[in-house]
Amino acid sequence: MNLRADHIAGGFFVAFGLLIFILGFDLPFGRISTPGAGMLPKLMAGMMIAFGAIIAFASTDRETLADLPWGDFGHAALVIVIAALATFLYSRIGFLATMPLLIFALLAIVERRNLIVSAAFAVSLTLFAYWLFAIMLKAPLERGTLWP
Repeated sequence: MNLRADHIAGGFFVAFGLLIFILGFDLPFGRISTPGAGMLPKLMAGMMIAFGAIIAFASTDRETLADLPWGDFGHAALVIVIAALATFLYSRIGFLATMPLLIFALLAIVERRNLIVSAAFAVSLTLFAYWLFAIMLKAPLERGTLWP
């Protein structure tokens, strides 16, 4: 059997879905009329497992793992590092400071867009998201240490 990229991707989604099931096992599922804290994670994990299995088993004509081009590895690694750094900073400096930095870094550093346009887009998108979620939907956003 030739190992294909879809086998690896499907297997990853199955394993990640199983990990979510294990980590959220003690959360109550509830009922449709009164969902518990574990309903959404368990439904999402089940869907990840199902679709991951479909991807892995339906992979018959995709390119083999040895034939994959690895030219974008540096680009993907940079996106992962920036996202991990934003995840680390989110609880420390809050939503309003982390999100424009994340969006700016992805646009200016990874995609190499114009710095001024990237900064304007990052700030405006963050302010819109803050208005939508914090003000209109009254969803609590992380304040961090910079925001009293």
